[in-house]
Amino acid sequence: MTTKVSLAEKMVFSGGLLGQNMLYSFMSMYILFFYTDLLGISTSTASAILVTASIVDACLDPVMGMITDKTRSRWGKFRPYLLFAPVLIAAATVLCFMDFDTSSALTVTIAAFSYLLWGMLYTVCDTPLWALSSVISKDPAERTLVVTLGKIGGTIGAVVITIGGIQLLLAFGGERSTKAYLYSAVIVAVIAALSIFLTGMLSRERVVPSTERISFRNNLQTVYKNKPLLTLLASLLIINLVTGIRQSIQLYYVVYVWGDASYGTQVGISLVAGMLLGMIATPRLLGYFSKKSVFIGSCILGSLSCLVPYLFGDQNVLFTLVFFGVSFFFSGITTIVSTSMLLDTIDYSEWKLGFRGEGIVFSTNTFITKFSGAVSRLIIGASLGVLNYVENQPVTPGLRHGLSLVMFLLPALCFLAAIIPILFYTISDKQRTQILMDIHSLTKE
Repeated sequence: MTTKVSLAEKMVFSGGLLGQNMLYSFMSMYILFFYTDLLGISTSTASAILVTASIVDACLDPVMGMITDKTRSRWGKFRPYLLFAPVLIAAATVLCFMDFDTSSALTVTIAAFSYLLWGMLYTVCDTPLWALSSVISKDPAERTLVVTLGKIGGTIGAVVITIGGIQLLLAFGGERSTKAYLYSAVIVAVIAALSIFLTGMLSRERVVPSTERISFRNNLQTVYKNKPLLTLLASLLIINLVTGIRQSIQLYYVVYVWGDASYGTQVGISLVAGMLLGMIATPRLLGYFSKKSVFIGSCILGSLSCLVPYLFGDQNVLFTLVFFGVSFFFSGITTIVSTSMLLDTIDYSEWKLGFRGEGIVFSTNTFITKFSGAVSRLIIGASLGVLNYVENQPVTPGLRHGLSLVMFLLPALCFLAAIIPILFYTISDKQRTQILMDIHSLTKE
């Protein structure tokens, strides 16, 4: 008899993702601005730090995935990392936002070291946290529900920072105060560490790992022999740029285009309304259309909703916020659909190769997320360089138009480009049903 996942356990898993995404969103939204406008690091150097560290961090994700797949302990495969790593990532987060008021060279060195350390420790929490969802239940429908709740929790966490992050900064002195970033980082880090720790404490791993030892080489087959996974990852690499670009440019946009950092709160409200409505609508849409069709349709409509404010003017704040919400609605749909498709690729791996490899599958997903984040920062750094941006510069029509292009036109193009790889995704609803039936029959034997 299969033990059902309790409501409390589902909520604590969702809470863990909420805290984790608060941490990630705070870093994504404010670290570049902190480096350039508070520590005085040049845009090119700050971008190089973030991009290099993000790429190194992303490359560690598959390694972490294989390590977790080999882990056997009294707490399970994934829970040990959630119990012992949160306090370390909290400390690293605070270190990233400390101003040591030293020479320029040493400031750059400390920034590079602290951000690289943060990324490595984030991986130690991130990969096991997501992979936990694949072993929390033996029931595929229940796993999908848990992941959906996790995605909703993660979205709320991102929204909390989008709406409340700037309010924290204003409460402690404003976006031009180094102490404001430090105190805000302490609060976010403590909340994130506690929520992740509670997930490790209260969750259970119900899918017992195989006693067979899978080599690193064979484990990699879960990725490179899994065509549906590869096509999905390629699409996710592109679609993630939509959020990554917007998070990185948002503070610059509201400060220099709309003239007030507090508008970040309204952007956050548009995000939460759009994303949550999109996530809620997704299960109903999947009742009528295939996952692949819903993903492609959402990308097309998401692109159009980005183009409207760019083509018809974004100086009208209310008009632009409405279309922000619409585009986030379609982002919410792609988020849930792609996660459900990811779970299908794990079942496909078990059906084709004989082992699931949850750790490495989810680690490749987090690898793509982080690599996409690195690309986003590279794009933002290059864009600010092209615009000849310097801190506190006077607002010019050229700067306004450039920031609007990055905020709207680039995400629109990313939505459309994400369709190309997903055209080659081969797991149909009919095949997915057959895969589950075959796995069930083999399990009974």
